[in-house]
Amino acid sequence: MNAKIKLENHDAQEIKYTTCYMCACRCGIKVTLEDNKVRFIQGNRNHPTNQGVLCAKGSAGIMKQYSTAKLTQPLMRKPGTERGEGIYEAISWDQALDVLSDRLEEIRATDPSKLGYFTGRDQMQALTGLWAQQFGTPNWSAHGGFCSVNMAAAGLYSIGFSFWEFGAPDWDYAKYFLMWGVAEDHSSNPIKIGLEKLKRKGGKFVTVNPVRTGYSAIADEWLPIKPGMDGLLAMSMVHVLLKHEKFDYEFLVRYTNASWLVVQAPGQKGDGLFLRDENDQPLIWDIDKEAFRNGMDGDIAPALFGEYVAPDGRRVKTVMSLMTERYLDERYAPKNVALECGLPAESIERIALEMAHVAFKETVELPIEWTDVWGRKHDKVVGRPVAMYAMRGIAAHSNGFHSCRAIHMIQMLLGALDAPGNFRARAPYPKPIPPHQLPENNIDIINAPNTPLSRPPLGFPTRPEDLVIDEFGNPLRIDKAYSWEVPIASHGLMHMVITNATNHDPYALDTLILFMANMAWNSTMNTANIQDMLRAKDPEEPGEYKIPFLVVIDAFHSEMTNFADLILPDTTYLERHDTISLLDRPISEPDAAADAIRYPLVKPDRDVRPWQEVMVELASRLKFPAFTKPDGTPKFSGYQDFIVNYERSPGIGFLAGWRGKDGTKSLKGEPNPNQWEKYIENQSFYAHHWPDNQKYMRYANKDYLDVAADVGFVGKAEPIIMQFYSEPLQKFRLAGQGLYDGPQPNNLVDRERLVKYFDPLPMWYEPLEQQRVNADEYPFFALTQRPMFMYHSWDSQNVWLRQIMAQNFMYMNARKAAEMGIKDFDWIWVESHNGKIRCQVKTMEGTQENTIWTWNAIGKQKGAWGLKDNASEATKGFLLNHLISELLPEKAGERRVTNSDPVTGQAAWFDLRVKVWKAAPGETGAWPQFDTLKPLPGDERYERPEVLRYDARSHEKN
Repeated sequence: MNAKIKLENHDAQEIKYTTCYMCACRCGIKVTLEDNKVRFIQGNRNHPTNQGVLCAKGSAGIMKQYSTAKLTQPLMRKPGTERGEGIYEAISWDQALDVLSDRLEEIRATDPSKLGYFTGRDQMQALTGLWAQQFGTPNWSAHGGFCSVNMAAAGLYSIGFSFWEFGAPDWDYAKYFLMWGVAEDHSSNPIKIGLEKLKRKGGKFVTVNPVRTGYSAIADEWLPIKPGMDGLLAMSMVHVLLKHEKFDYEFLVRYTNASWLVVQAPGQKGDGLFLRDENDQPLIWDIDKEAFRNGMDGDIAPALFGEYVAPDGRRVKTVMSLMTERYLDERYAPKNVALECGLPAESIERIALEMAHVAFKETVELPIEWTDVWGRKHDKVVGRPVAMYAMRGIAAHSNGFHSCRAIHMIQMLLGALDAPGNFRARAPYPKPIPPHQLPENNIDIINAPNTPLSRPPLGFPTRPEDLVIDEFGNPLRIDKAYSWEVPIASHGLMHMVITNATNHDPYALDTLILFMANMAWNSTMNTANIQDMLRAKDPEEPGEYKIPFLVVIDAFHSEMTNFADLILPDTTYLERHDTISLLDRPISEPDAAADAIRYPLVKPDRDVRPWQEVMVELASRLKFPAFTKPDGTPKFSGYQDFIVNYERSPGIGFLAGWRGKDGTKSLKGEPNPNQWEKYIENQSFYAHHWPDNQKYMRYANKDYLDVAADVGFVGKAEPIIMQFYSEPLQKFRLAGQGLYDGPQPNNLVDRERLVKYFDPLPMWYEPLEQQRVNADEYPFFALTQRPMFMYHSWDSQNVWLRQIMAQNFMYMNARKAAEMGIKDFDWIWVESHNGKIRCQVKTMEGTQENTIWTWNAIGKQKGAWGLKDNASEATKGFLLNHLISELLPEKAGERRVTNSDPVTGQAAWFDLRVKVWKAAPGETGAWPQFDTLKPLPGDERYERPEVLRYDARSHEKN
């Protein structure tokens, strides 16, 4: 009892605040430092995102900083060695940048589209997208095409904001919360904070997920749905609401297009489009005036139901009439969808009616005066306190776009959007529907040497004329985004880049740059075949690879770096300047527009550079107009200078706080030379809190929309009318039918896909791959989940997080496993139409009986990520990716088509069906196995002990 306790020497420590980068929540963190070493990391109590809460990922950031997998210097593949052998030579940064800039200069001066630049979950897509636009290549996108584009596109074509980063549940007032397919790593700390609030107040939490882990484990009710059936469930709930007339009439006629009139002229041009006046405004039938009137006006009394004859003699119906005709059909009755969904019919009906009861009988009223965009004064805000959230379990299916639209349809019927207690927008959303940004599709500009694109590479098409195709209908992008195959691919198709570039379909690339994208392993479908593609030689160009030059930028030795011709080592998030911008994916919350920064807390001990800085330097070397003066000299001294002084439009820059020469302006203002310092003083974040009269109903809130227009969130202050019925989809369908006055596809497959899947009302169909796979032969659905203590594939090698999990298992429903004679820790074979794996199994009750699943990205290739060759991740861990294909199974007479949502191009990771059997005696160990990666030059500086401890006080790892 007399032993002395060694205390911290706080005098030798300092505290700095920055933004976490261990997942996409981007929480505020408080970092304690000692002698240029991280002592520990805590949550920042003042930060709007996490309010001091920090998860295992954030706390383990210390071991990201001290990972033995860090790259240490630029590397070039050794001459005479083959790609994929992993034999490299160290070079200087000057050499590396000379090699890259010389190559890029030649491409830009001849054919800019020969460059592909694709990034992972980089959190700075406003900069990478600007860089690609300035280079002049259309071949840029980030990871959203294989992660969340179904969610983003469905929301932005329906309600003006969307699930994930563009909206959030109103936890303060919600009384009923329905969660659809949300992985545990998504919005981790905010959801945990919110669920605690909901449960403390007695609210009900219902989860729709084939697997009950994480958030779902504390739900009041679990609906173990069959994968891919979520849209059908949502439409059945719509059936119940319509049948019982449980919808918000006033909300529908004021804020949605439910009353707009749709032309009914089957087989004729214009069928299914809105009836419009001479000013192209949508028309409604005014029941007071008994006349057709502009549906955008405020002083109208629209008929919600009805069929009329237009002045030109065409028959028209309201959108609501079309909806009731479809969803009141017995096809969507709970008793008829229950078996398909794997849920009791009683539960479907009861939950729909519970939501309606809470929405209409337990409303929240706040005495807040506000003015709508038509000038009407309101003395209160009324909220329907039913909140929802959805993510990967919806998005990662080839029917996910329509499934997500169906969920938004429930929200609109209940009037449960952007008001107290429901799902609220986060700045800079809501946007016009869809946002007024079109992808660059001018072939003369795309092919022009040394010329920036006139528009961004990505955007939101509204009609066939907006597609990125040539005069013959061929794709102009290497991933075929915005082509007839996937017209509304708003995030691109990163999962198709290597396949298409290898096949020279639609053309060949010269150089492919991959930033923070492990496309040789867990970020790709069809892992083994993709590795073969990266090694593939071009028979028409002896000695050349089909992808001639591959550049990989990462901070760590991943499986992907092994295939690079040039490796550029990035810093960690604690070693660089960075911005989390309102121009990109901000950290806004419903009550505040917010952004944040990172700045160097520790000095790098390696020859590495932040990729942000390198991009600014390359842009200056290549003389991009936005980065150089007329005489060709750089406009900016580096990334920090760029962030302060670059303006997208007058007064609008990457950071919204402390603008103006004296730093007194919010959201908009002249560049402030001390802007970085102001952020650092304010713990590395900025929040513009909305006054009460601007917090709610922002799609029709005049005071908010006036501000939003002034600061560039929207083009002008006009109502954002939510869309049950999507006219852009109907225009593409008409093109498929041959009834469109404009471009039409000439390929039968494309025509059929447009007609079948571009329904202007949400529809359900069996996922595409499952349509081509025999369910009797492959009776199980197979999924990956992501654990709460990891994010995507990030940091599964982190030494602290490895103590939580260093091996994944395949989980099966306990009863189903017992029927098959399978028990815990047996080795099993799992086979799809595309391949097979061997893995170890565990059983559990909380899994839908026809579904098996595993944790994502635990399995590693030997030699990668600083792990020992005998690490359990490499010997027992496995990837489900080996079973998945980026292409649909072949069909006679059809070209190979992407295994993606046909509307958005979202990768269909979760459409997989498999068969399972017990491995024979002696068949143990994870399979397949891959060659061990060779050490890289510089790896020798890191020891790989059996046990790794870190002591910041002695500054030793041992």
